[in-house]
Amino acid sequence: MDLTSQALLAAQFKAEALFREVVERDMVSAGKLESELTAQIHALAQSRFELRRHWHKRIARSGPNTLLTYHDEGADRRITEDDIVYLDFGPVFDAWEADFGRTFVLGADPTKHRLVGDLAKAFSSGKELYRRSPDLTAGQLYDHVAALAAAYGWEFGARTAGHLIGHFPHERRPQDPAHFSIRHANPMALREPDETGVQRHWILEIHFIDRAREIGGFYEELLTVDARDADPHLAG
Repeated sequence: MDLTSQALLAAQFKAEALFREVVERDMVSAGKLESELTAQIHALAQSRFELRRHWHKRIARSGPNTLLTYHDEGADRRITEDDIVYLDFGPVFDAWEADFGRTFVLGADPTKHRLVGDLAKAFSSGKELYRRSPDLTAGQLYDHVAALAAAYGWEFGARTAGHLIGHFPHERRPQDPAHFSIRHANPMALREPDETGVQRHWILEIHFIDRAREIGGFYEELLTVDARDADPHLAG
């Protein structure tokens, strides 16, 4: 595994550890505003993980707000009993970006718990498609995970299913922002190297929604690096 892959995976391991602490401390709880939750998690990240900055805004969405995408702005909502909540954080650890998203269910609603399970299955399916398809394009991967939403009984909730990730700040193309996103009809090969010949790295994002029930869920992490290939010391 090259040094860039190791650095990105190490950043993701820290993000995973942060989310584990969020769960262990029962921070996702009824009665709390979404803004309060993001502030508390940010404070935890600063104190426990020496976090100094994020490369994108911190997001906590609950209930009907889980239908919203990263780019949508919703009213600050108070989390309720039996709610569904998703978190999307983009911390920068040692100048390397992480982008990590998970969904939590308060209560025992079987439909919401099924949604959480389907998000993880869809991510695994998308990652496996990437592993076995050397010429896979961004558009093909988007179409694959969007089709899974319908197969599982959901709707895909966003026009994109991922983006580049890397050393802060990562590569951008302001004149054509869609070029570096996983979206329908994007012909860019995911394994196409950058202008210096270095491998690009991608995040895969799964956003499934049910408009009738007004619920959604979100799951994201690295697409192009496998934790199973990592040096065991990275997660230590």
